Amino acid sequence: MQLSLVGDPRTDVLRRLHAALIARFGRIERQHEKREDPVWTLVQGVIGARSKTAISNAATDRLLQRFGTWEAVATAHVETLTDELRTQTFPAQSAERLKACLQAIMAERGEVDLRHLSNLPTEDAMAWLERLPGVARKISAGIMNTSRFQRRAIVIDSHHRRIMQRMGLVPLKADTTRAYDALMPILPDEWSAADIDEHHLLVKKLGQTLCRPSEMLCADCPARPDCATGRASPGH
Repeated sequence: MQLSLVGDPRTDVLRRLHAALIARFGRIERQHEKREDPVWTLVQGVIGARSKTAISNAATDRLLQRFGTWEAVATAHVETLTDELRTQTFPAQSAERLKACLQAIMAERGEVDLRHLSNLPTEDAMAWLERLPGVARKISAGIMNTSRFQRRAIVIDSHHRRIMQRMGLVPLKADTTRAYDALMPILPDEWSAADIDEHHLLVKKLGQTLCRPSEMLCADCPARPDCATGRASPGH
C-alpha cells in the first residue's frame, strides 16, 4: 500500500486544489449504478478510446442488453460487435480489442468474471488487468477505484495528466503510468476511494473548461495559486 510522504508540500497542493475545485464546480459524485460491476467498468474502458463517457456508457449497456452475458459478447463475431459499437469513435478497433480482452479472461478464468481480484492487493490486481489486451493504467485504475472494489487508485486521463504537468506535480513528459506513479504516493492519506474518484472528476472538469489543451484561461482558474504554468503566465 502506498502512503503519502510525510510533510510533502505537494500533498497540501492537492488538498488545496480539491477544495478550490469544489468551490468552483461543486461536488461531483459518480451516480451510474453500473459502476458497481467491475466487468462493466472494464468493457466501458476498453471501448471508450476517444469517445465521450456518456456514449461509451450507453454502448456498454447496449452490448449487455443485446447479448445477455459478457460471455456471449466474447464469442460474438467482430463484425457484429463493430455494428453494435458504431457510436464509438473507433468502432472496429473497439470491437477487436473488446473481443480479445474478454476471450483472454475466459481463457484464464473460464468465464468473464473479475471477482478474484478482490483477493489481491491493488497493485497486483492492476498488474493482472494490464496483461489483458487493450487494458493499460487508466483502465486498470478505473476498475479498481470506481467499481465495487473501491480501492485507492487514481484514474489519469489526458485532462488530468495535462493539468498535473502544468501544475508541476508530475514530469512534463510523463505518460499515464509515470503520472500515476508520481501522484499515488502524495495523495492525502485521509482521502477515500470516493474522494479520489471525485478529485479525478473535478480535475477532468477543469481540463474540459479552463485548462484545455490549446487554451489556458489562467486568470480565471481556481488552480492558479498552486500552478507553475499559471503563475508564470500573467498574460492569460
